[in-house]
Amino acid sequence: MLKMGLLYGTVFALFYALFSLPLGRLADGWVRSRLLSICIGFWSAATGLAAFASSFGVLALSRLGVGIGEGATQPAGTSLIYDYWPKERRGFVMAVLASAIAIGLGGSLVLGGVAANWWDGAYASGSAPLGLSGWQFAFLMAALPGFALSLVLWRLHEPERGAMDGIATPADPAPFAASAAVLGSVTPGFNWLSLWQRDASSRQWAINLASLVAIVVSMTLIARACADFSPRPDLVLGGITINPHMLQWGVIGFGLFVIVNLLQGLALSDKPTFAVIAGSPTLIMVILVGALQSVINYGIMGFTPSFLMKAYGLSMKDTALAFGLLSAALGIVGPMISGPVSDALNRLFPGKGRSYVTLFSLGVSPLVALWVYSAPDPSTFYLRFSFYSIILTGWLPPLYAIMYDQVLPRMRGVMTSVYLLVMTILGLGTGPYVVGLISDANNGDLARAILSINWVSPIIVVLLLLIALRVQKDEAQLIDRARAAGEVI
Repeated sequence: MLKMGLLYGTVFALFYALFSLPLGRLADGWVRSRLLSICIGFWSAATGLAAFASSFGVLALSRLGVGIGEGATQPAGTSLIYDYWPKERRGFVMAVLASAIAIGLGGSLVLGGVAANWWDGAYASGSAPLGLSGWQFAFLMAALPGFALSLVLWRLHEPERGAMDGIATPADPAPFAASAAVLGSVTPGFNWLSLWQRDASSRQWAINLASLVAIVVSMTLIARACADFSPRPDLVLGGITINPHMLQWGVIGFGLFVIVNLLQGLALSDKPTFAVIAGSPTLIMVILVGALQSVINYGIMGFTPSFLMKAYGLSMKDTALAFGLLSAALGIVGPMISGPVSDALNRLFPGKGRSYVTLFSLGVSPLVALWVYSAPDPSTFYLRFSFYSIILTGWLPPLYAIMYDQVLPRMRGVMTSVYLLVMTILGLGTGPYVVGLISDANNGDLARAILSINWVSPIIVVLLLLIALRVQKDEAQLIDRARAAGEVI
């Protein structure tokens, strides 16, 4: 199970962290519909590769490909959506996007299980075509729709960038060169060549090297503390023996250093984007809120099925079907309520309205979680979880609408990649890991571990209160910050 956790969390986070940034930059300068088409096709091929995996290495290669392909989907997709819909409807638009994600996550759990069970039942005698087992067939089925979608996206109309915001956006003369430059500037090792080529000052070199030393030292200390808290046997990967805690925090450190490199690269090569992102306290706080909430979300969703099976004696099949369907349905209901409500409140309280909806969702849901995970039986759990999930899933549409209004249209791809990088490293990279760590240290008490992850909620509430105070001011100063840094608008 630890290898699978590393495969679907750590390996994915590692390559997603590296490739989402240059692909986000490409989304800001090239044809977004074409970029989506290519990346979804690549993503689908990587998924299909897992159907023919005969070793952990091939599965890791497949997951690597999915991480690279997925790196462009949200930056390019969200940028497109914002050029199709006006500002006052963007809470609703982000609700539709959140609902689509819920359908995908919940539906994949259900359909994957159904496809695998059907295949194993149909070929129980062992005469399956190509020798595929049920789980391999499920990967193959998951890959096929992506190829069809890729063809549709290739012919999708590309809207004028920035037209919905009334901000003219000139064409990027060299989007691929800019994307390659971002990849070079963020990749550890190559980032120093980038600093040298851009004539970085001695101060910038000192900041980069000091950041690297601080990250290495802090990640090593955290890994050792976690190893003492919950000892685990070493892993053997490719003939190399490594402590799983060192691997976990090594990947987190890698992602943190990528963030440092990105900010330095932007400060040297794209000063307006750096000024807009780093100069908006609201944007920085929104990114932190999304990352901290993702720690909770990934921790809860990653271990709730195991909790159901352990606490109530449910089978894996029944848990996957019931929890998958319920999560998909409620993941639609919550955002489809909060998105339009946030649009309406934002008209009454400009800027602050969406903050209030997010504050309600993320401030109340941890209290409801205490009630949910103390349910005496599965029926009561599902009933309570339904109420909980509707409240919990309401945070994404209003928060995302705030975030994307804090940058210029030509910066939405890079900004999305920055957010997804921080969210993936902190959320996917630490949420399930911390829940598992706490559970192991408490004799497998999953309910206690899941509830413990909600202790980040007070920080989220404070940040949201500060966002409500600043959001309108920071958005109003957006164009001035960009112009002061050299942007021509």
